[in-house]
Amino acid sequence: MSQISIGNAIPDFEALSTGNKTIKLTDYRGRYVIIYFYPKDNTPGCTLEGQSFRDNIGKFTALNAVVLGVSRDTVRVHEGFKCKQEFPFDLLSDEDEKLCQLFDVIKMKSMYGKQVRGIERSTFLIDPQGMLIREWRKVKVKNHNEEVLDALTEVSTNSQIFK
Repeated sequence: MSQISIGNAIPDFEALSTGNKTIKLTDYRGRYVIIYFYPKDNTPGCTLEGQSFRDNIGKFTALNAVVLGVSRDTVRVHEGFKCKQEFPFDLLSDEDEKLCQLFDVIKMKSMYGKQVRGIERSTFLIDPQGMLIREWRKVKVKNHNEEVLDALTEVSTNSQIFK
């Protein structure tokens, strides 16, 4: 069961990341945070999703957003994936599934006719104060990046109106 919901603060968390870092959500106060969960490094859909965020990173950055990818892969595997794909954002390792449990993205999935536990592709948009403002579950990679960018543009534009 998810410990988070739209309109509520995301509890601070800590995770190991590429670049030999430990990242906390509070490190990004004052910026929008896009956290996308994906099943596995170096697989076709996950590669396409990461490339889409990579190819649009300038647009996200211009809207005061940081992108973070999360899977259960090790930091070492993430380092190779990030380098090979030239991702300009960090990948977080969630081997213990604490982040996956917090965001309720571990689901039973069917693979080759067998039921397996795995990450349901999901994306979360967190505002500069640490509140969850949008979520996408059961994500299809095609056009997803544009959906996230459109939502970010909308919320950041609306927040500018009230300043």
